[in-house]
Amino acid sequence: MSFFDSLFAKKPESVLGIDIGSSSLKVVQLRKQGGKAILETYGELALGPYGGAEVGQATNLSSEQITETLKDLLREAKVTAKGCGVSIPFARSLLSLVTLPYRKDKAEQKTIIELEARKYIPVPMSEVQLDWFIIPETEPSEKEKDTVDVLLVAVHNDELTLLQNVVSGAGLAASFYEIEIFSTIRAVVDEPLRPVMVLDIGAASTKIYVVERGVVALSHSVAVGSQDITRAIAVSSGVSLTRAEAVKKEAGIEGEEAQGHPELVFSRIFSEARRVLTQYETSHNKSVTSIMLTGGGGVTKSLGAYAKKTFSIDVRLADPFAKTEAPAFMRPVLEEIGPEFAVAVGLALRKLEEI
Repeated sequence: MSFFDSLFAKKPESVLGIDIGSSSLKVVQLRKQGGKAILETYGELALGPYGGAEVGQATNLSSEQITETLKDLLREAKVTAKGCGVSIPFARSLLSLVTLPYRKDKAEQKTIIELEARKYIPVPMSEVQLDWFIIPETEPSEKEKDTVDVLLVAVHNDELTLLQNVVSGAGLAASFYEIEIFSTIRAVVDEPLRPVMVLDIGAASTKIYVVERGVVALSHSVAVGSQDITRAIAVSSGVSLTRAEAVKKEAGIEGEEAQGHPELVFSRIFSEARRVLTQYETSHNKSVTSIMLTGGGGVTKSLGAYAKKTFSIDVRLADPFAKTEAPAFMRPVLEEIGPEFAVAVGLALRKLEEI
């Protein structure tokens, strides 16, 4: 490409966010127009059938199987964008909030963080990619500070290699890979100062985060997820997992076929969330202002109402598509499926910032 070709080349208008979950793939394509994010297309495809499992069940597929699924999804959703951002599963990453010595000199501070990080990463540093963020002070003091809070982020090289193989195999080009919680925060957390809890109910597990000033202040994972809700409905009603998955979304907690069994699963999740909430509020002497429900389990019918009865603070269902422009007639559908697409929307929003 000559100098003039690159100078006048038209930048791609459409971008793609790809969320590779344990039970499904989600994509969201946006374009920027007049400073707004325009929703062009979106889609979801279950991974289970590609690995001999039922819809809604967590899988552990090879990069070739995931690539095949992604190609099918791109075709069915009529995706045209090639540039993308891709999610990294929380389970395949490590987040650790640590307190380290403070240095005014940025180069010296960087050296201290990277040396101290070795104490908190349970594998050789050569096997991971390390990143870190200094947590901003909530109440700046005139006193000389001795320590600084740092969020350490590490991702195993094997996971990045798998994702890179999937992206290249599908004929796409990724400019970044991002741990899913950061994508979710971008898409659904608008509170700039006060703590917010994000309850991300995935297929195999539930991730619980407390987000303060846009930064993860506390993270916790529970080995119970939306597939356990599906299985509870299937066992109690004597139906297939595929039918139970549909019941979960169509009738939810209050459906006759569910017979109250989803409540038993959600009570375990919510009980753990209350424990984490109390732990944070006690140790930080601050109140969490609201809870945001997201993830595949977040689309369970009537879950929002049930959660509001359980917690004493404001509970909301995530609506990431609210940050995009779409036809009015699509809004009811987008609000209903929103919790599932928080990560994909967050990735696409970040990708748009590159244009």
